[in-house]
Amino acid sequence: MQISKMAAEGGGKEMNEIKTQFTTREGAYKLLTHSEYSRPNRVPFNSQGSNPVKVSFVNVNDQSGNGDRICFNVGRELYFYIYKGVRKAADLSKPIDKRIYKGTQPTCHDFNHLTATAESVSLLVGFSAGQVQLIDPIKKETSKLFNEERLIDKSRVTCVKWVPGSESLFLVAHASGSMYLYNVEHTCGTTAPHYQLLKQGENYAVHTCKSKQARNPLLRWTVGEGALNEFAFSPDGKHLACVSQDGFLRVFNFDAVELHGTMKSYFGGLLCVCWSPDGKYIVAGGEDDLVTVWSFLDCRVIARGHGHKSWVSVVAFDHCTTSVEESEPLEFSGSDEDFQEQPPPPPPVSSSATASSSSQFGRDRANSTQSRLSKRNSTDSRPVSVTYRFGSVGQDTQLCLWDLTEDILFPHLPLSRTRTHTNVMNATSPPGGTGGTGTGTGGVGGSGTVISTATATSTTTAGANSSNPSTNGNNSGANTPSAPNSLTTAAATLPRSNSLPHGAASFATLSLHDRKERHQHHHHHHEKDHKRNHSMGHISSKSSDKLNLLAKQSKTDPAKTLGTLLCPRMEDVPLLEPLICKKIAHERLTVLIFLEDCFVTACQEGFICTWARPGKVGLLSSQNQANSPSGTVV
Repeated sequence: MQISKMAAEGGGKEMNEIKTQFTTREGAYKLLTHSEYSRPNRVPFNSQGSNPVKVSFVNVNDQSGNGDRICFNVGRELYFYIYKGVRKAADLSKPIDKRIYKGTQPTCHDFNHLTATAESVSLLVGFSAGQVQLIDPIKKETSKLFNEERLIDKSRVTCVKWVPGSESLFLVAHASGSMYLYNVEHTCGTTAPHYQLLKQGENYAVHTCKSKQARNPLLRWTVGEGALNEFAFSPDGKHLACVSQDGFLRVFNFDAVELHGTMKSYFGGLLCVCWSPDGKYIVAGGEDDLVTVWSFLDCRVIARGHGHKSWVSVVAFDHCTTSVEESEPLEFSGSDEDFQEQPPPPPPVSSSATASSSSQFGRDRANSTQSRLSKRNSTDSRPVSVTYRFGSVGQDTQLCLWDLTEDILFPHLPLSRTRTHTNVMNATSPPGGTGGTGTGTGGVGGSGTVISTATATSTTTAGANSSNPSTNGNNSGANTPSAPNSLTTAAATLPRSNSLPHGAASFATLSLHDRKERHQHHHHHHEKDHKRNHSMGHISSKSSDKLNLLAKQSKTDPAKTLGTLLCPRMEDVPLLEPLICKKIAHERLTVLIFLEDCFVTACQEGFICTWARPGKVGLLSSQNQANSPSGTVV
């Protein structure tokens, strides 16, 4: 186990060493130390018992070419700065706005990208006591406070977002498991709201607010059991993905308030969720230390990623690295009609025209990628290679980058010849595509012989998973014991995915004969190991989890969902290995945002870090960059 751990860490170097750069197939990413944002005194924040540090960006389109603004919360404080990114060093002495709150702490925030100008921005801030404040950190005028008397909900605000395409509607999720739709123009009333049932479905209900005058909230969604940890709107604004403490991802048609599909975590709560730029895939992360990829069209889990050693706190797609390679010139028409294998979902019954209007910041950014992805047609004869890049950060202080490649997305197709980034270990291609097409069977991928570690099987096993036990100080309840033959099984059943870490190359030295024997040997012990390592009661070692299970034994009993479409067993779906997995902070990570020429991370100590993309780094090499003229990077 130690050996595999060291291999994954890159040769067992200084385990606690923090990485400031790393290399992927597109080049070197570098931490820009001058571009670190934090509290002005730069003192690490003592974060015990504090809410996660969160970051929001907005571009105010001012003429100087420096229109990016950053907002972040640290403890009781909220800061608003000009964000200079890779261009200039951060000047922390001059926040445009700084607020310190008494009695309640900011927990999350969101800018309205539609209404932002150089003179005025609308920023929503959610609080630990349940209130939501609307402020303008540029004008610093009087703000509005929603749920001020906490008559609507007394629990912590977990997520707040403007409804895409709307200047006035916003959605707020709470630790109570409820979400509320507000209109900034309406008041919240002086009495607790009375509700009337609008729609009910499996484990969710939507109520309207009964009132003579227009008042907030317009709607109340009650979703699942326990806290609603995060939600995310699809790129077209029509669907809403929610993740909850009960371990469920639920995807709704937002306007029609209908459930589109669900997925269950391997165990524990789900903490974070995001959409691919074309809206076809959803990634969720949580207390099972995994990232899970779910297909919106097929409503099923298509892959899981194992790289984190503790809870996954943020997942995000990188719209700039998501790529489509074609043999013909690209067309940027973006027509979606000619593409889907399944008919597209029916158009929503629009209850609010504003909610589904399609002008949203960030959507235009993703459009070029989107139109190219929409050209992907599996029945087409053109060789096309699709790669989605996403990232995740966790409480283990690690950043993981993942590639979601064609062999995972379209497992039944012969592999395209125009692969842009085949892994070294893919040198031997499987004959006739037997071991290479991921049919998702348990065991030995259809053929007894293992061709190469990377292309062997799309399946992985209980043993392979347990060779990375999640032993971290924070008692994540995931201390799966290692199977006796876990090292050999990890080597023999590496999934077929071209996103293996560099450390995994050491596995390639196993001789073919060895691998075959171990593979078969493992096959015999497979069932036994699986039962021992992956029974639900065994994994949740926390006493509180056991109490909850006894108390509930309800319709969402984890033991009943394991092995179903909601939550396939580990060996029934491809297991992705991270492209890179690096420790980048001293404290748990709480932010990951991909921008055009960099990506941004933040940790609980209150340090917001900018990582330049390959080729974007020459701008901050000298110390006197504060005097250099501001310019956009080409």
